[in-house]
Amino acid sequence: MAINFTYYPDSNRVPGVFVEMDPSQANSGTALQRSLVLCQMLATGSAVPEHPVEIQSMVQVQELVGRGSIGAQMVQNYLLGDNFGDLWLLPFLDNPAGEAATGSIDFTGSAVTIPGTLNVYIGGVRVQIGCNLGDTAAILGTNLAAAIAANPDLLVTAADAAGVVTLTANHKGQTGDDIDIRLNYLGALGGEYTPQGVTTVITAMANGTGNPDITDGLANLSDQTYDFIVSPYSDAANLDAMQVFLSDYQGRWSWEQMLYGGCFTAYRGTLGQLTAFGNSRNDQHMAVMGFGDSPDPSWVWAAQIGGFCASSLRVDPGLPLQYITTSLKAPPVASRLDIGERNTLLYDGISTFRVNDAGQVIIERMCTTYQQNAAGAPDNSYLDVETMYGLMFVARDLANYLLTRYARKKLVSNATPVLPGSNCVTPAMIQASTVAEYKVLEANGYVQNSATFAANIVTEDAGNGLVKILAPVDLVNQLRQIAILLQFRKS
Repeated sequence: MAINFTYYPDSNRVPGVFVEMDPSQANSGTALQRSLVLCQMLATGSAVPEHPVEIQSMVQVQELVGRGSIGAQMVQNYLLGDNFGDLWLLPFLDNPAGEAATGSIDFTGSAVTIPGTLNVYIGGVRVQIGCNLGDTAAILGTNLAAAIAANPDLLVTAADAAGVVTLTANHKGQTGDDIDIRLNYLGALGGEYTPQGVTTVITAMANGTGNPDITDGLANLSDQTYDFIVSPYSDAANLDAMQVFLSDYQGRWSWEQMLYGGCFTAYRGTLGQLTAFGNSRNDQHMAVMGFGDSPDPSWVWAAQIGGFCASSLRVDPGLPLQYITTSLKAPPVASRLDIGERNTLLYDGISTFRVNDAGQVIIERMCTTYQQNAAGAPDNSYLDVETMYGLMFVARDLANYLLTRYARKKLVSNATPVLPGSNCVTPAMIQASTVAEYKVLEANGYVQNSATFAANIVTEDAGNGLVKILAPVDLVNQLRQIAILLQFRKS
């Protein structure tokens, strides 16, 4: 038996007991899984634009990106789903060539005849004003503008002119168009209704242009890993930039980087709009939650969906991302998609949700936008988000395992005798180690069919110190459906 040390020299003649540490059989560490939230910041924020910063508290976030910013709202909602992981922020200033979206609430009634409270929802945030007997449109407009100004977390400013309250988004960009304006979201059952004598005409937020370009910010991430990325942007230019950033060819999933990660965003639209949007994308590293007619803006949906998914995937990438309850505001009953429509979206690369009887939004299934291979043929290889994170976990585990044991070894052929404790290794030994680690992964519920893996793995010495391994990994499946044929009898 040969016992070869890495550092202790056989030439030492000094008496004593000398110990060299060998951690190659002890490493059970796992990679730190960071989350990254892309967002817009206000000019009053102290953060350095386009540079990542680690988040410690909401007070810090508000100081970095400003209250009433998309960034502050995103982090607040992300933390509802994931308040344990390592969270970073990548802030962007408004595009100077952009325009801010505007909308309005026009009070047209003559005067309040029955007092009450008016509940106005702006981007999912409720603003209340009292409606006193005899209040005119001008008074109501003044009061609403004042109430909006009193809430520093709203994403709009307000200006009143004789009962016409004009809202302007705090940020320039297309994102501002997604700030929903509505009255009495909870309805009469929730104690919300319009007092008699109050009449309003709502003009939706529109005409926002010019989202920030995320390309330079992504480049500033260097080689630090971010496994869970949340983006408020679903415009084609920024989706393309994210696709390049995460790509298998030269991006974070390439053999050169092996940093991995995936992105979560959301898109508002009708069934037809969601279908068209999904069919326009084909990216296995992007998950898009489709929704419509919710008071919450798309970046709030993206932040919560990303947070809840991250907290599950961090625990076990194989657990299905389904039946996860969020705090999002559900669309009204009439606007919700039925099972057939949601099934259609899942074939168009759009993730889906359902709403329970309590009105809670529940993640139904998370899919990527990948639908076709390079030849244009339908391909479900990368359909599920869990598949991508399962592959990421297994790739990192096998790489870490083999690097720990064989980082500094001499490669010899399979025909060469290798004594235990030697610093030599053969391709067959590497293959046996890979099979052994695969069995550990199987025992922990990440992969399956280790016997088939062992029978089909191929390891070869390609020369010049290169060992190639064909690893036929079989990931665990997610239990999606149980179909029962209820064959009954009558006697």
